[in-house]
Amino acid sequence: MEIDILIDGFTDCLVDRNTGDIVETEYSKRILPIIPRDYFGWKFEWNQTVNNGYSIYELFLKNDDVVQGRISLKIDGGVADVDIVESAPHNYGSNGKYKGVGGHMFAIACQCSLEAGCDGVVAFTSKSNLIEHYKRELNAVEIMPRRMVIFEDAAQALIDKYIRK
Repeated sequence: MEIDILIDGFTDCLVDRNTGDIVETEYSKRILPIIPRDYFGWKFEWNQTVNNGYSIYELFLKNDDVVQGRISLKIDGGVADVDIVESAPHNYGSNGKYKGVGGHMFAIACQCSLEAGCDGVVAFTSKSNLIEHYKRELNAVEIMPRRMVIFEDAAQALIDKYIRK
């Protein structure tokens, strides 16, 4: 699958676009299957990624159960391989409720990679029109046509920016 998410800026956690307030977040690995009501407004078929061996991680505001974004990944070949990344429908675009979801989702992938002993390295396939964007915003490196990697230093920068434990 090709990754198609804009990184709308690096923020300290998420930022409420209306108030400018920084909101604390938490994330978790999804255990329950996604049911049809969980798809409302989302672009991707999230159960398909699970059927392909990927795990889904979801981003929440602290002490809230509304999903702000999802990422699917699996540890494969010494990296966290990302299949899908998506902001929740209420966070799409420049009118979305929260800024910083895309960067946060990649930070979660880097953290999962680090915890799995893969040094934070994350790989993904980009849509061709976003390659330069990911190079600039994530410090990702194109290693083959459209195949991108976030290496250790860039991964640590994302973890330091977004992950609070």
